[in-house]
Amino acid sequence: MAEYKLLLPSMGEGVMEATVITWLFNEGDTVKEDDSVVEIATDKVDSDVPTPVSGKIVKILKQKDEVAKIGEAIAILEVDGAGDAVAEQPQDAKSHAEVQTEIPQLSSEEVKELEKPLQNSAPHEFSGEIYLSPLVKNIAQQENISESELQSIKGSGLEGRITKEDILAYVANRGNSKPAEVIQASAPVTAPVQVSAPVAVPVKVGEGDEIIQMDRVRKIIADSMVNSKRISPHVTSFIETDVTNVVKWRTKNKDIFEKREGEKLTYMPIFVKAIVKAIQDFPLINVSVDGDKIIKKKNINIGMATALPDGNLIVPVIKNADQLSLSGLAKAINDLAHRARNKKLRPEDTQGATYTISNVGGFGNLMGTPIIPQPQVAILAVGAIVKKPAVLETKDGDVIAIRNLMFMSHSYDHRVVDGSLGGMFLKHVHDYLQNWDLNTEI
Repeated sequence: MAEYKLLLPSMGEGVMEATVITWLFNEGDTVKEDDSVVEIATDKVDSDVPTPVSGKIVKILKQKDEVAKIGEAIAILEVDGAGDAVAEQPQDAKSHAEVQTEIPQLSSEEVKELEKPLQNSAPHEFSGEIYLSPLVKNIAQQENISESELQSIKGSGLEGRITKEDILAYVANRGNSKPAEVIQASAPVTAPVQVSAPVAVPVKVGEGDEIIQMDRVRKIIADSMVNSKRISPHVTSFIETDVTNVVKWRTKNKDIFEKREGEKLTYMPIFVKAIVKAIQDFPLINVSVDGDKIIKKKNINIGMATALPDGNLIVPVIKNADQLSLSGLAKAINDLAHRARNKKLRPEDTQGATYTISNVGGFGNLMGTPIIPQPQVAILAVGAIVKKPAVLETKDGDVIAIRNLMFMSHSYDHRVVDGSLGGMFLKHVHDYLQNWDLNTEI
């Protein structure tokens, strides 16, 4: 018999570790090839890890709630084979596409960060009490950031860990604070303003109150929302759109489409199509901010906020939405929504969004003020479609008619998106929907 190391597989670009949620088998159990043996969680999604070989689990190396790095052994299996050598999971296996075992490739920006020479001859060493990924640790050493400074950084990653974006934001603010100190020192008549971090107000628990512990996903959502409001100054613009043509077009085509494709035709592909066209008109909406640099994205990847049965939220991503037809968008949206609600998403399904849409109308709400998912700079919320009397201009004068109206709200990052750009983008989405061609092919 031989021993075989089961390694934590790649979870997609940018995911360097995962937390063990629960083992589906115990030590001593026999498993077959492709059996899912453990459930794991990243800061994106939960997923299962299958074993590429059959054998008996002789040792579990990572217990529940412990964190494993990509490529790290999480269990040892006893498999058929000669000798007692420990065989490792092949790093170039391609037969398990959803659970590749090679270490993920770093982005060009991350490679540049890692290749930078150290700027100080005596970089800080860290005690290990703070978990740092190799990239974050490298940046901290390059910038001569002490451990006490790291402890002051509120991490936005899994379980509060410091991400690349967190430490680069800290470096940017840290560097910008020096000129301000000089100005204040040269102008003693102006007292410096001390800005302290917000402190949560203690909550008194009364008799009969129920205490509900946040689950892991809710903690991640809470941290992400707070972090986004801290990073991005939010501005929201509103517009009311006459979507009567959209409603008529969908009514005419939904049964035909379902019969032909076996898929439901919702309003979401139409909304996404209008967003994509508006992004092509205003590409500076499709950007991210890196310090004082604006990164204009080549791809248009639309995130789609999706409510889960347990009350939590996830945002699967329609990749290269500009390359999909209406039919292709409908299929992609239905597939992602179905897999999200049945916990079948892969980690890569939630990565890489460059712009997001949220359908608050699905809950009967007229409008909302959505929070921007970092590192994007804008998000659109669409409200409920409601029949209302509206004034129409005709060649014979104004008339009142019953129309299908919908509010849209566009939140954007005022660091890089001003009211003119944010407002014009929203107006273009409005125009594409209001002037929807009833003869559009599906």
